[in-house]
Amino acid sequence: MTYAFHFDAGLYARFLRKQAEARGVVRHEGRIGDVVLRDDGFIRAVTLEDGRELAADFFIDCSGFRGLLIEGALKTGYEDWTHWLPADRAVAMPCARVADPVPYTQSTALAAGWRWRIPLQHRTGNGYVYCSPFISDDEAVATLRASLDAPATGEPNFLRFTTGRRRKAWNKNCLSLGLASGFLEPLESTSIHLIQSGLSKLLLSFPDTGFAQADIDNYNRLMQTEFERVRDFIILHYHATERDDSPLWRQVRAMSLPDSLTEKIDLFRSRGRIFRVEDELFQEASWVAVMLGQGLTPLRPDPLTETATLEQIQRRLEEIRLSIRQTVERMPTHEAFINRHCKAV
Repeated sequence: MTYAFHFDAGLYARFLRKQAEARGVVRHEGRIGDVVLRDDGFIRAVTLEDGRELAADFFIDCSGFRGLLIEGALKTGYEDWTHWLPADRAVAMPCARVADPVPYTQSTALAAGWRWRIPLQHRTGNGYVYCSPFISDDEAVATLRASLDAPATGEPNFLRFTTGRRRKAWNKNCLSLGLASGFLEPLESTSIHLIQSGLSKLLLSFPDTGFAQADIDNYNRLMQTEFERVRDFIILHYHATERDDSPLWRQVRAMSLPDSLTEKIDLFRSRGRIFRVEDELFQEASWVAVMLGQGLTPLRPDPLTETATLEQIQRRLEEIRLSIRQTVERMPTHEAFINRHCKAV
């Protein structure tokens, strides 16, 4: 069985910091005041506001949306995907926990976007991702607040973003990670995965001080493909809707699509086939779930399905049902598992 984790990102960051420092990583606290370039355009050092200068051979930009190094210093450029993913704001608001947490996130479509509900041990996380041309910030907060199933435990926290990616994730001697490399709205919670993927691909292409352009170009191609495939999967949630009761949903139903997504949809409509590219994140089952769930139905079956009789298919489906039922009956509840293995202090 596959699964994912709901965890506190702040605690996770502190855990990683502790692990890194225990292995010799030296941390310097401070705000970046300036970036110093060499004659060849590479970064030589960053200067902190207190006057300290930190020089290095290689820089990883994790400075968030601003991209202080990759964009501010190197002017790499940004590819804007607002045409396909028009949501540009989010507001988050936690509330008290009122029942045992369920083992899944709820994503609920609303007139101008969608709402998330994430159950944790000590609270419930709630948020509204929305498209600002169709709803004001005040209206978004009011809509979110009205949907809470318990009193709010914090004030609204707003986030503004432009969905897209840096034109080069790696430019000269600077590699961008996280929000500095791009942002895809959180419908599929892919941000941490893309950070991890960026690090894994860096290890495959780890540079020396020569910074071979072939290595950099290959890294950028791999990250571009990964970003675009995740983008396509999120676009599919919007475009394949039958909803037409508000301007946002009418817009996304009628919009033009990336060629890569059009090809995926056409192949599925033809005979229900899904073809994945390289090591893209979402598996065949995920694509099929959204395609069928949103009403995209193949015009014809795969010819290979005709090699099995209806009785064989029905018998196999019953075996799957029995296996699922027996497994569920043996498993502890979500709450019991948490209490035994990972109960919060």
